[in-house]
Amino acid sequence: MTVCVIGAGLSGLAAAHALAARDVDFVCLERAPDVGGIWRQPQAGERGPGYLPLHLNTAKQLTGYTGFPMPDSFPLYPRHSDVAAYLRSYAEWADVLGRVELRTEVESVRPDPDGGWAVVSRDAEGVTTSRRFEHVVVASGHNTEPVLPNPLPAGAQSFAGTILHAIDYRDGSDFRGQRVVVVGLGASAVDIAADLSRHAARTVLSVRRGLHIVPKQLFGLSLDEIANAPWWNRMSLSEQRAFVERSLHVARGRLADYGLPEPDHRIFASAVTISDEILSRIRHGAVIPRPAIDSLDRRRVLFTDESVEEADAIVYCTGYRMAFPFLPAGWPAGPDGAVELYKRVVSPDHPGLHFIGLVRPVGAITRLVEAQARWVARIVDGDAGLPSPEIMRKEIGGYLRGVVDRYGTGEGSSIQVDVVPYLQELRDDEENPYAA
Repeated sequence: MTVCVIGAGLSGLAAAHALAARDVDFVCLERAPDVGGIWRQPQAGERGPGYLPLHLNTAKQLTGYTGFPMPDSFPLYPRHSDVAAYLRSYAEWADVLGRVELRTEVESVRPDPDGGWAVVSRDAEGVTTSRRFEHVVVASGHNTEPVLPNPLPAGAQSFAGTILHAIDYRDGSDFRGQRVVVVGLGASAVDIAADLSRHAARTVLSVRRGLHIVPKQLFGLSLDEIANAPWWNRMSLSEQRAFVERSLHVARGRLADYGLPEPDHRIFASAVTISDEILSRIRHGAVIPRPAIDSLDRRRVLFTDESVEEADAIVYCTGYRMAFPFLPAGWPAGPDGAVELYKRVVSPDHPGLHFIGLVRPVGAITRLVEAQARWVARIVDGDAGLPSPEIMRKEIGGYLRGVVDRYGTGEGSSIQVDVVPYLQELRDDEENPYAA
């Protein structure tokens, strides 16, 4: 076979469609019992980053695939079960379901001595298969390995309640009547805190560092609609920052007035947290903000401001580490942990290894993965070429220097992209000088 696609979520299905459209021979390996990735996990009761109150944070018209929009009956921000059903309908529409091997986990991907890639997988019956492919497309997502503070707060071993990561959170009703502390201020933290506040006896939100909290809409427009608008993209970064900061001042005022720490950075210098609910839940007294946890003592949680809460559970929403256990250790990151991919897709040192969906935009990701998938399909089909490894490394270095200047260092920073400029980069490759 020519291509192995790993993962049948949003990115993997985009890759499958692009390859099928060019009549490229491929197989898609998915360890779950159905397509849909994290969007189908909550309803299936499977462990993963998804949870029952999960909804889209991006507008349906920009999150749906090109040529196959989400149904008119969907709300603007559909819930996870709607998105899962939509993804399966897309796979049927694109006629790729027959190329997906479900309940098949990839165990290793290694360069084959005779060229290409040796992919070892294991099916539901435990049967191991080794196959050779010319290309491998990794589309398995990057919210994979949960991160807990290391070490946990002093006294964690004595805590008489439950300590868990957001990956094991399912629904607020599981904590009915309990006192719960949620740690973090990212998307999962604010979603989970808002959800818990409707079931738990008391919900506390522990925040170590301030982040910019942005509503899903400003001036009646979804954030991704704004990010896509020509007038927005004509602005410089400083003008965009000034515009949003003024808008947030009008929409919500200072975060300190809600008992939350003010961010120590300008907006768009780090990932933003999108939420329509958390500030309202705080103002209604349903969520109680607290600073970082200092220590634990049986049922008592002591915070750095010397306040104390009794708690039955602590939910750490402290993010994920990118992990590709089937690849050699460290791939595709460099020595400093930053992801090193040409155009955020191609591994310059490993011909035939491609990544789709390994980007973090402010806005919907679907158009980006579709553009990535089309480009990879053209490379596989011989309709597009790649520059030398030296030129690719030079592009990667320039990109990462720009990322450091704006976002700082770190694994997550290295995959940040701006939607419209990045799409233009990929469109430029439709007529790139390396075309075959």
